[in-house]
Amino acid sequence: MKAMFAAVLFSTAATLLPLAPAAAQQASPPPTVTAPPPPAVAPTPITPLFPRTPPKLIVAISVDQFSADLFQQYRNHFTGGFARLLTGAVFPSGYQSHAATETCPGHSTILTGMRPAHTGIVANNWINQSAPRADKIVYCAEDESVAGMNHDTYTVSDTHLKVPTLGEMMKAADPRTRVVSVAGKDRAAVMMGGHKVDELWWWDGKTYTSYAGRAVPRAVQRGRDAVAAMIARPQAALPLPGFCKPLDRPITVAGRAYGQGRFERAAGDLKAFRASPASDAAVFAIAAGLIQDMGLGKGPQTDIIDIGASATDYIGHSLGTQGTEMCIQMDQLDQTIGSFLDALDSFGIDYEVMLTADHGAHDMTERQQQRAMPMEEHVSADASIKAVDAAIVKALGLKGPVLLGAEGDVYVDRDLPPATRVRVLAEAQRRFAALPQVAAALTRAQIAATPLATTPPETWTLAERARASFDPDRSGDLLVLLKPRVTTIETPATGYVETHGSPWDYDRRVPILFWRRGMTGFEQPLSVETVDIAPTLAATIALPVHGLDGRCLDLDPGATSTCPNAPR
Repeated sequence: MKAMFAAVLFSTAATLLPLAPAAAQQASPPPTVTAPPPPAVAPTPITPLFPRTPPKLIVAISVDQFSADLFQQYRNHFTGGFARLLTGAVFPSGYQSHAATETCPGHSTILTGMRPAHTGIVANNWINQSAPRADKIVYCAEDESVAGMNHDTYTVSDTHLKVPTLGEMMKAADPRTRVVSVAGKDRAAVMMGGHKVDELWWWDGKTYTSYAGRAVPRAVQRGRDAVAAMIARPQAALPLPGFCKPLDRPITVAGRAYGQGRFERAAGDLKAFRASPASDAAVFAIAAGLIQDMGLGKGPQTDIIDIGASATDYIGHSLGTQGTEMCIQMDQLDQTIGSFLDALDSFGIDYEVMLTADHGAHDMTERQQQRAMPMEEHVSADASIKAVDAAIVKALGLKGPVLLGAEGDVYVDRDLPPATRVRVLAEAQRRFAALPQVAAALTRAQIAATPLATTPPETWTLAERARASFDPDRSGDLLVLLKPRVTTIETPATGYVETHGSPWDYDRRVPILFWRRGMTGFEQPLSVETVDIAPTLAATIALPVHGLDGRCLDLDPGATSTCPNAPR
């Protein structure tokens, strides 16, 4: 089932990257978006000698919320892009090894080679009690110093990322390197692109945008126009692949049925577009257009493009992972990536692909309970920061609130007298640790005193997982970790039905795939980490890197290692 929502014409009439399934016809044919073509360039034959010659283009793909479990569930059904990547180097047990398994921290590890303890991206949101505004919650990809903003209405910025990305390292070694980042979320584009990008674009809820003052490239404008035309029309239900039929069963949560959706969309529904296969297809279409228009991979240097496919995360949160919705998404994403790679082949580029995820997830509580999953439950209101704060205020005779919180981190009000702060923290730790749904309540002193782990990530203690995402400038005074399969969603009546963010392996484990034409494929089942990606890619282009948390993964199972100084 080929993806064909609205054909986006990139630069020549012969180069098309489709945007959704052909069988899902629109009410009227979508327009073809044209642009003045550049001079035609005949594709050049590619005969790379992997791994002896560096690729001319690195393509780094992150599929948001693509857990190792989801990868394993569907890998035998892939026939498109994933099927091609499965012929390369396959690491099915990659780890976002830290405890803060959220989008921003996860993306910060992929192309920096550093864990959140060093990237500074400890969560999607944290508390900065010194922030120059009434709203003390800080979004990971914002600049909170901009007047008139808050963590929901913000100015996108890379200011919080403390380390360089692979693209920055490449550009420092060779200023001719072009760094491009395109994603369905601003935080994905920023955390993979870094501080020195040539082009950086993301979906802002209405269109594809970038930092203020940047000119709009033709490829982005073509994508904008095609997507706007597509959203303006209703979308019929997408076909259900045969292997999805066993999942075609309803489940009712808070009066709404899930599990049988097929991405029908009313005209003008921006939110439904974001949580659909078409959203990812549009991102890949824009990415392909930028590659062709900018001539990425055609110069003497190696270029890099980062692509953040965000729809899997939006679909998982709003619809769950074990219904027809996610099954269709996996099939469509497979075909979209396949079409994208076919387009790169037609451009005559010697490219290397890496694909991974920022975190995992597991299915909605209600469906898991139907399947008799032990310990599966929503978090109790008694475990909320608000409830514990109220109990402490009453017990200690204080004027509240004395606790602030974001993403599991608990902060004690810094304006309290020092002795009172100590008492509040001790009381908060005692009360949280006593709750039946809490696995651990760790103080910042306990986490800071924990050495950074050097053992395989699946063996780490909770304190070691917490240490990997602890930054003394941004982390809380107390970190509360729930027990396995206790979701942070109190009630799904008006919001998400599924989430992630726990320190457990269903949220930590992700696939890591590498592919390049001419390489010998293999699978390595033992654990590796996402911080290993940057040094591995750096080695394939002979870029020296030092002082990273990750290590180089050898992509050649034969006699010649792709890693410097690797034993043979």
